[in-house]
Amino acid sequence: MRRWRLRGAWLPVGTGPPGADVRGPSDERLTAEGDAAVNFLNLPADLPVPEDDGAARHLPGTALPDVELLSTAGESVRLDGLGPGRTVLYVYPLTGRPGRDLPEGWDDIPGARGCTPESCGFRDHHGELLEAGAEAVFGLSSQDSDYQREAVERLHLPFAMLSDPDRRLAAAPLGLPTFEAGGMRLYKRLTLVIRDGAVEHAFYPVFPPDEHAAQVLAWLRDHAV
Repeated sequence: MRRWRLRGAWLPVGTGPPGADVRGPSDERLTAEGDAAVNFLNLPADLPVPEDDGAARHLPGTALPDVELLSTAGESVRLDGLGPGRTVLYVYPLTGRPGRDLPEGWDDIPGARGCTPESCGFRDHHGELLEAGAEAVFGLSSQDSDYQREAVERLHLPFAMLSDPDRRLAAAPLGLPTFEAGGMRLYKRLTLVIRDGAVEHAFYPVFPPDEHAAQVLAWLRDHAV
């Protein structure tokens, strides 16, 4: 029996057919648009677990560079000017889109699959993250803003995505890790907690992606300031 996974629970397809309304903890509406959308939300049980290759060990304490990135809200966000307090910045490889195939072998790349359920997790926990001390939440990938905006609208995300098509954050001083897939250079999945212009904490590797927002929320609550 084919199943789909929403809000951390596996549901038989017959109990939540494509086109049905699905509500998360934030009561945001998510409409599953056919098998493609269901597959983006459904994480295979045998996904390979990413290992810590040390590519993020240098990040805590690193100052954010003077880089401006375009957001899906239509404005530029300067990373070294996020202001006081904490900002949660989750970096992801590539959100799938209904009607478009993911790169070949995507499910076999450790840490690649799961950008849509990860974003839905940050959507559903958005209010709690702010209550726990985050001043703002952003997603970031190397896709352009038009591509990202489709996901923001389709998934009803209450926060903006930042676009880094030139992968400027892969250069020093941040040196965010990347990988190759489908002829593209993409960011590896990780999350930064930024405070007062520097990286306070880095989550890397991230797994499972659909539970990651809850992991970030728990960290914020455990490290209240």
